[in-house]
Amino acid sequence: QVQLVESGGGLVQAGGSLRLSCVVSGRTFSSYAMGWFRQAPGKQREFVAAISWSGDNTFYADSVKGRFTTARNNAKNTVYLQMNSLKTEDTDAYYCARDRGPPWGEVPGTRTYDYDYWGQGTQVTVSS
Repeated sequence: QVQLVESGGGLVQAGGSLRLSCVVSGRTFSSYAMGWFRQAPGKQREFVAAISWSGDNTFYADSVKGRFTTARNNAKNTVYLQMNSLKTEDTDAYYCARDRGPPWGEVPGTRTYDYDYWGQGTQVTVSS
């Protein structure tokens, strides 16, 4: 069974930074690409960032490019999302997810359909 647990959300002023973490249980973590999504109430979940199984390739939504960075530590079964220069429009619940595969993928998906396991989400609130 694969479980994902996010942490690191909170309240921050515009221009500030937060780092989200996602710990994944299960021995297959290092074999799969991982992604980050966000969702506001009443809106569709949208792609934020993704990282290949090796960590060599990362992908970002245009809205966060240059401000957010994702990384992973396969020895710790953890993926990170470093968020800098936060804006009020970044306020959302943030979710990590495991790419559906196949394993050893270097090009993660950007659609929710491309992911099969999800965390419970962590709230990020950016105040003006």
